[in-house]
Amino acid sequence: MNKHALNALEYDKIKQQLMNYTASSLGKSRIETLAPAGDLQTVRRLQEETDEGATVLRLRGSVPFGGISDVRQSLKRSKIGGMLLARELIDLADTIRGIRLMKNFIFDLKEDKELELPILSELVAPMEAPGGLERKIRSAIDDQGGVMDSASTALRHIRGQIRTFDSRVKQKLENIVHSSGKMLSEALITIRNDRQVIPVKQEYRGSFGGIVHDQSASGATLFIEPQSIVDLNNQLSEARAKERHEIERILRELSAETSEYADGLLDAVERLADLDFIFAKASYAHQMKATRPKLNDTGLIRLKKARHPLIDPKKVVPIDVVFDAQTHALIITGPNTGGKTVSLKTTGLLALMAQSGLQIPVEEGSEISVFNKVFADIGDEQSIEQSLSTFSSHMTNIVSILKDVDFQSLVLFDELGAGTDPQEGAALSIAILDAVYGRGATIICTTHYSELKAYAYERTGVMNASVEFDVETLSPTYRLLLGIPGRSNAFEISRKLGLPSEIIDGARLQISRETNQIDKMIASLEQNRKQAEQEVEQARLLKHEAEEKEAVLTKKLTDLERNQDRILEEARVKAEQAVKAARQEADTIIAELRGYRHHGSVKEHQLIDAKTKLSHALDALDSSGKVKPSVTAKPAETGFKAGDPVKIISFGQNGYIVEKINDREYLVQAGILKMNVRDADLKRIKEEKKIKPVVNIRTATQTVRPELDLRGERYEDAMLKVEKYLDEAMLAGYQRVSIIHGKGTGALRHGVTKLFERHPRVKSFRLGAEGEGGSGVTVVEFK
Repeated sequence: MNKHALNALEYDKIKQQLMNYTASSLGKSRIETLAPAGDLQTVRRLQEETDEGATVLRLRGSVPFGGISDVRQSLKRSKIGGMLLARELIDLADTIRGIRLMKNFIFDLKEDKELELPILSELVAPMEAPGGLERKIRSAIDDQGGVMDSASTALRHIRGQIRTFDSRVKQKLENIVHSSGKMLSEALITIRNDRQVIPVKQEYRGSFGGIVHDQSASGATLFIEPQSIVDLNNQLSEARAKERHEIERILRELSAETSEYADGLLDAVERLADLDFIFAKASYAHQMKATRPKLNDTGLIRLKKARHPLIDPKKVVPIDVVFDAQTHALIITGPNTGGKTVSLKTTGLLALMAQSGLQIPVEEGSEISVFNKVFADIGDEQSIEQSLSTFSSHMTNIVSILKDVDFQSLVLFDELGAGTDPQEGAALSIAILDAVYGRGATIICTTHYSELKAYAYERTGVMNASVEFDVETLSPTYRLLLGIPGRSNAFEISRKLGLPSEIIDGARLQISRETNQIDKMIASLEQNRKQAEQEVEQARLLKHEAEEKEAVLTKKLTDLERNQDRILEEARVKAEQAVKAARQEADTIIAELRGYRHHGSVKEHQLIDAKTKLSHALDALDSSGKVKPSVTAKPAETGFKAGDPVKIISFGQNGYIVEKINDREYLVQAGILKMNVRDADLKRIKEEKKIKPVVNIRTATQTVRPELDLRGERYEDAMLKVEKYLDEAMLAGYQRVSIIHGKGTGALRHGVTKLFERHPRVKSFRLGAEGEGGSGVTVVEFK
């Protein structure tokens, strides 16, 4: 692939972005050597492997690359008898584990019969992870790369000796330090030449004997190894030398065993590099919202909503680049900074990416050709070193292109013929285009020359295009318009900027009649195109909406037909279950009422609860024992006022309105109870006798206190007292009371909590706050 084109199209920046998605240096090494392939079969395989990687990421979200590192140099060194360091061996163990996890990961995915991963399966199948070697390494070396005592019996014994000698040396030196006092510069033990020493003042040198290992910069302090510990330090040094030799023996033994598996591991690591590269491509595609393009080798390009991958996604304007079967050259005209070069670079760069196995930022269904060679002559390439002008530099590059171009080439010309006399430049541009087109190459060319606008009309296989410019805002839209040559828009822009009309009219007289007619024709084409695009977009939206509605209705009809029998059967089963449950509920309620009768008294709230449950249970049945069909609810009565007699439908109790809470809810007094009832559950009844609203009920219960003290009570007696007290407190009109149970063992607190949880008139309860008694008190609120 042409290096000049790779640089001009900024292919290396794509590689740098791709590296951000690798999991290890293995994948980065693959990307460093990445280059576009030039044959269709190779590119298809590269795209297929990326597609498989994208499928895996879509299903699993991530891939197990943890712990894998590039151990190829270590493996090669083990093959020639080299000794691997402990850190290299633990990296190797981590990589062996990574090989095993990756192989199992891909094989687990293969068990899904609907999921096909032929390339990934082929990659991991030969990978071998020697578990025995991994276990030996991990039993000898810890995760930080240190050789453990358990690596060998000899090493454990030697390190025991080291600890003993070291302890003796430290003990003797500490005794010397404590007894020497003013003879030492500092009361500490330090290390010189791997020997433990003490800092002795110069004048007391003779008081210690032994070996001087170092002195301070001023010479006032000598670092002495006292004679009394020289022998111990010698023993310690000998033990440490034995330790080094034993560690080296262990490492050589592990390295020799590694060499036996080196070839298989090298192959597995290379495959891991391929896998890292594949999943990096897939992750990059996901980040770009890229798709897999269709491929051909006929020069056909159909890019829909193509986006330049190096431009901020929030700012980039998608373009359509479409070559039909007969088109092999695109001539793009338009104003400066309008997006001509970006359109050209987008097409070239996406071609290079596709041929590298990367998915490209285009809509589904896009297609691109595989080119054997890609050439580019882009931008200002003036060479000061070679004393070449811009024109000369371009011509030098074009000459080299003409030497190698063929029918499998993509050639990109930016401002062809620029930098010289316009008339000669235009003539030269046409001649160059003819030469390249004559060899069958695919061409995209940007230009300012108006002569090239007619080029497409005079030659088959060549199409005009332009970049759109909004004259109203005096800014480019960066959209690429196919089939329409560009206009300079100089007169319109000048008029908007305030240039006098007489000057503009004078300028128009200097232009030939044919040029004016061409500009008018182009303007008419642009207007017709915009109108056609709007109508096509409107038609597309209407069609899409109709298709969606049709799909929804078709699905509903299909589901209804498919599930009709099942729905009927489920309804029958549910009905039978509801009847059974309702009968059981009624039996339970009747049994409860009989139980109340045997106890000799029925409390008011118990009676109301039982009636309500029974009403609900019997409501589910009609006289035939079947579930009642649902009926449309009657409109709720409204306009109740305080004192109105009403019936609470769900309870079957009569009462009267105390006050209106909101538009749909009232406070109702029913016997001794007050409750909030929705208007839909109320029915106005005939007033036999005007009843004044009762604000509160106080009888003999006026002596009821707002708290009950249970401290010192037996558990059973306490529970009975609580039940009785709650009834009396509600009759007394209390909204909140306190139960004092103390802290103690917590038995009373647990008991009252259980009672409150099942009591029908308790709205909420909590432990007392600070100042209320804390955890020794439970505060209860009634409904």
